[in-house]
Amino acid sequence: PVGRPAAMYAGLQELGVANGEDLKETLTNCTEPLKAIEQFQTENGVLLPSLQSALPFLDLHGTPRLEFHQSVFDELREKLLERVSAIALEGKVEERYKKLEDLLEKSFSLVKMPSIQPVVMCVMKHLPKVPEKKLKLVMADKDLYKACAVEVKRQIWQDNQALFGDEVSPLLKQYILEKENILFSNDISVLHNFFSPSPKARRQGEVVQKLTQMIGKNVKLYDMVLQFLRTLFLRTRNVHYCTLRAELLMSLHDLEISEICTVDPCHKFTWCLDACIREKFVDNKRARELQGFLDGVKKGQEQVLGDLSMILCDPFAINTLALSTIRHLQDLVGQDTLPRESPDLLLLLRMLSLGQGAWDMIDSQVFKEPKMEAELITKFLPMLMSFVVDDHTFNVDQKLPSEEKGPIPYPSTIPEAFTKFLQENRIACEIGLYYILHITKQRNKNAFLRLLPALVETFSDLAFSDIFLHLLTGNLTLLGDEFAVEEFCTGLFDGFFLTACSRKENVHRHVLRLLLHLHHKVAPAKLESLQKALEPTKQSGEAVKELHNQLTEKLELRKPSPAEVAETPSMELPLPTVPTPASR
Repeated sequence: PVGRPAAMYAGLQELGVANGEDLKETLTNCTEPLKAIEQFQTENGVLLPSLQSALPFLDLHGTPRLEFHQSVFDELREKLLERVSAIALEGKVEERYKKLEDLLEKSFSLVKMPSIQPVVMCVMKHLPKVPEKKLKLVMADKDLYKACAVEVKRQIWQDNQALFGDEVSPLLKQYILEKENILFSNDISVLHNFFSPSPKARRQGEVVQKLTQMIGKNVKLYDMVLQFLRTLFLRTRNVHYCTLRAELLMSLHDLEISEICTVDPCHKFTWCLDACIREKFVDNKRARELQGFLDGVKKGQEQVLGDLSMILCDPFAINTLALSTIRHLQDLVGQDTLPRESPDLLLLLRMLSLGQGAWDMIDSQVFKEPKMEAELITKFLPMLMSFVVDDHTFNVDQKLPSEEKGPIPYPSTIPEAFTKFLQENRIACEIGLYYILHITKQRNKNAFLRLLPALVETFSDLAFSDIFLHLLTGNLTLLGDEFAVEEFCTGLFDGFFLTACSRKENVHRHVLRLLLHLHHKVAPAKLESLQKALEPTKQSGEAVKELHNQLTEKLELRKPSPAEVAETPSMELPLPTVPTPASR
C-alpha cells in the first residue's frame, strides 16, 4: 500500500495504527529493507498464532498477501455491519444507543477511509441523534454528506432549511415538468387523459416517493416541504403544487406514518376527499363527512382553512367537484328541483369556492370562507339547467312526426347573462367550462357550437388554461367527423382557438396537438389555411416550432407525389366500348 493515496488510510495514525506512510519512512531509514518489511508484517498482520504456519501455504499457491488480507478485511467488515444493525435493535434503548455512540467515537476518525466508511455510516444511520459536532463535520465535507444515509441527512436538514431546500427544489421542478408534459402530450384520448390515473397510482411517482423517503417520520421536515409548496404556489399560482400537497400527505398515510398524519389537521379531510377523487364523484355519505370537517373548524383555528383550501385547489379535487356538480344539475332537472333546494349541491359549490379562493386566502392571510354569490345559485345554475332542458326538448322534437311547419331549429343564441357570468364569476366559469366538456363528451355538436362563443372571454382566461384545453381536445376526438364540416371548423378554430393563439403560446400548442391528431378529418382547403394561420412567429418557442414541423411533415405525406399527378389524366381517357353479351 505504499503508493496508495492518503485517503486509503486516513485517520489510522490517530488510532496508533501503522499505515503506508509509516512503512515508507521505515524503508527510507533502514539498512536491511527485507528484514524491515518482515518486521512490519509481523507487527501489523493478523495476530493469530495458528495463522503464521498457514501463510506460507498460501504463498505456495501464489496467493498474494494483499488478496488474503483484503478478503479477511471484507469478511470482518460484513460481520461488523451485521453486528451494528443487531445492536441497534437489542437491549434497552439507552444501552443500545450508548454502545453505538461509543463505537462512533472510536471509529469516526476513519470516516474518510473508503474501506471503513460504510461501518461509520452504518453506526450513524442507526443513531436517532448523532452528536452535533459530527453532523457539522459531515455537512462540511461534500463527499461525506453525499455518502451518508438519508436517516443522517434528515438530522442535518432539520436545522438547515436552505440545504434541505437545495435538495427538494430539483424534485419540485421535475414534478411540475412531469405534469406539464402530460397536459401537452401528443397522445390525445378521451379515455386516457390527465385525470385518468388513480390517486394511489399517482402517489407511486418518483418525486412523491423520494420526498416521502426524505421526510421519513420527521414532522419538522414535513412542515418545511409544506412551506416550500405554499411559497411556490403563491409565487407562481401553479395549482400542481396543491396536488403535490395532497399526494404527499396521502403517501405518508399509505405508509401509516402516524407521527405526521395525526398532527396534520387536514389528514381526515384529505383522506375522505381522496376516496371521492378515486370514484370521480362525491356521494351523499362522503359529502356529509366533508361538510362535518368544514363546519368543525373552531374559532381560533381558522388558519387550517388555508391548508384545506389548498387541498381543494388541487385540479384533481376541482375536477371531481365540478363533475359531481354537473351530475347533480342533471338529476335536479329530472326531479323538477331548483339548485337552492339541494344541500348536496350547495356543499359542492362551497368546496369549489374554497378551492378556487385558495390563492387569495393564503396571500391575504385572511382565513375565512369566501362568500358565495346568491346569483350563482338563483340565476346561473338554473340557466345551465335550462340548456339541459333545451337539449331534451330538441331531442324529443326530432323524434316526433314532422308536421307541415317543419322541424324546430336548435336554439342558436345564448343569454347575455351566461357570457357575463363566465367573464365575472370564477365558480360560474369553472362549472360552465365543465358543462361544455360534458356536452362535447356527449357528442352534442349543436349545444357545443351554441355555447362556444361564450368561451372567447372568460374569468382569468380559464377557457385557455392548459387543463381545460387538454380535456377539450380529448373530448373533441369524439366529434371527429364534424371536422369535415366548414361551419364546425370555422366556429371552433376561427371563432375560438385562433382568437388567442397569437397572445397565448399554450393555446397555439394545443391547437397543433389537435390537428396532428385529426388533420385527416379536416377538409383540405381548411387545413391549408389553418396550417398558414398556425405558422410559428419569431417569438414562438421550440415546442410550437416542433409541433408545426410535425404537422407539415404529415401533410406532405398526404399530398400525392408529382408522378401520381402526371399520370392522372391517363385515367380519364374514354374507355373503349366493349359489347355486352346481350347486345351481340
